[in-house]
Amino acid sequence: MPNDRHANAESRLKAAMDQLLAGDIPEGLRCDIKSLSILAAVPRATLYRTYPHVKEEFENRLGAAREATGEPDPRLAQIDRLKAEVSSLKGRLSRMKEEASEASEFKTLALSRLAEQHDEIQRLRAALQDSGNVRTLPVRARIAADR
Repeated sequence: MPNDRHANAESRLKAAMDQLLAGDIPEGLRCDIKSLSILAAVPRATLYRTYPHVKEEFENRLGAAREATGEPDPRLAQIDRLKAEVSSLKGRLSRMKEEASEASEFKTLALSRLAEQHDEIQRLRAALQDSGNVRTLPVRARIAADR
């Protein structure tokens, strides 16, 4: 009878191991030793004491799966992917803020130069009206009409 229980528990552990490593992970569980023992309905202490070879096999297969395909737990893989995406978006946001700051500085400089040019034009027009020694040149339309 104890051998049947032992074999039954080991077969449940192996079935749970295959299920977890295949990516079929029930809600609330992860791809780890604790979830393996919960899914197989074997106490974790029993797993550590009686089935260390099953635990070691699970850890080896989990490590191999992570090396080969990334992460067997789709939620953890999604978390890793989302973290990378957030990092990428933060970098993009930082670059966009910097570009906006540069554009704002350029706008301020351009407006300052335009205001300075406008003031210079106004000053030159006033100087033109004050002096009587400046002659007005004919407009091209008049030159064409005169010919």
